[in-house]
Amino acid sequence: MAQIIPSVNCTNFECVCDKFNKAKDFLSQDGWLHLDVADARFTYGKSWNNPLELKQLFAEGSKFNVEVHLMVEEPETVAEEWLKAGAKRLIIHLETVQDGRVHSDGEVERMTPLDYIAHLASKYGADVMLAINPGTPVELLSPFLKTFSFFQILAVIPGPAGQPILPIAYEKIKFLRANAPNAKIEVDGGINLETGKKAVEAGANILVAASYIFGSSNPKKAYTELSFL
Repeated sequence: MAQIIPSVNCTNFECVCDKFNKAKDFLSQDGWLHLDVADARFTYGKSWNNPLELKQLFAEGSKFNVEVHLMVEEPETVAEEWLKAGAKRLIIHLETVQDGRVHSDGEVERMTPLDYIAHLASKYGADVMLAINPGTPVELLSPFLKTFSFFQILAVIPGPAGQPILPIAYEKIKFLRANAPNAKIEVDGGINLETGKKAVEAGANILVAASYIFGSSNPKKAYTELSFL
């Protein structure tokens, strides 16, 4: 069965708190939540994006593991803020770290943005997941299949929740599973019982769902239904 991770896609902190509180009804304390962070540059719209408020949630007793989906330009400039806030996994888009720039600071010199983010994640005991947009050829992930263990196929245009899945996602999942048999493959966007089943059959082992769970009149029931895929 696939791991199900509810997605928190909000424009304000009140919404984030509401989703965290709803998740307490069906997630164990050490369960996983997916947090969308959009900057209106890499994406069409902007989401809530305050790591200090996330840290506040943890200080108030939240025990969830959180993966932060950084749908932002120059993710290396904000990655450490989210790691300090308590993120256990950063999801980085390959499209945002492939322009040839380098990162330098007092601790490391002239690392690629992706290498720098991986360095930071290791420092904080977190993982890095590589993601690609629907229009990006999945073959571009090939050079990273031996050095990364987590990959995400974004199955919708980066931005708001509630979009239908783009069928090209299934073929991308199949490619990754064939070429990285031991990888964790996450699918994000348009997940429901039908599309989730197809994604799992294609080789996905993590399903991220926002609207299907939190848009339901019974989020616990929706989460449980997905958990049996």
